[in-house]
Amino acid sequence: MSARMYAVGALLALLVPALARAWPVDLVVPLEPGKERFHKLDTVDWVQVADASVADAELLPGSNELLLTGQKAGRTLLLLYAGGRFAVWRLTVGSPPPEDPAPRLAAARKACPDLNATSGAERSLSASVKDSACRLALLELLKTDAFVARELELTFELPVLQEQLTSLGEGLKPLGLEARYSGAGVVVSGAGSPEVHRKALWELFHRSVGRVPLDDQIQEVKPPEPTDAGTPDAATPAVEVEREIPVEVLPPPKKSRKR
Repeated sequence: MSARMYAVGALLALLVPALARAWPVDLVVPLEPGKERFHKLDTVDWVQVADASVADAELLPGSNELLLTGQKAGRTLLLLYAGGRFAVWRLTVGSPPPEDPAPRLAAARKACPDLNATSGAERSLSASVKDSACRLALLELLKTDAFVARELELTFELPVLQEQLTSLGEGLKPLGLEARYSGAGVVVSGAGSPEVHRKALWELFHRSVGRVPLDDQIQEVKPPEPTDAGTPDAATPAVEVEREIPVEVLPPPKKSRKR
């Protein structure tokens, strides 16, 4: 057990009240190469690691235990999904090159005049996002480990939200999905495979700043199960085997005797 670390977490605590996850991440989890760390979650449906060469994540069967294993030094993201809501964690393995958020913070202060950022134990960031320049500057800053989601307080002007929605639509359209606003929230709808659903959530995260209520209406369509080679496909008409007709073999005729 010396190579293992155990931690308790609550996915739902990171998802209340059903917010669409966007930069920054919800949690930063440090790992060591070749070592395991357990997280006990209240609820989780599935997880997906962006780069499995850096770290691996596995849900243990019959429980809500999440096993994280560091593979090599670096950073990657972990997507966690439960009941229509999701969270994103950053997994930091070993001692990757440190990030310096100072230049990005300076750029964000310039683009967002009322930005207020504090560091230390009471770390926080607040700003009014009034234009595209401010949104894009915050997007770059929040990709670093400078802040996590619970430390943000952002106020968006309507045109900026419309711009962000356009960006979401550009990411979702190739997947056959669409996004729209309903009140203050974002509704994502359409149908696709579980893989498409996961890609859509990654698009929501990567293209957004801050958090808004999410209504996940994506209908997962599971691919058809492969049929066995020896089992006829129901869609293929069965070939009727011709019935064998019995043939009676008659004895050769008797030769008549000459007189």
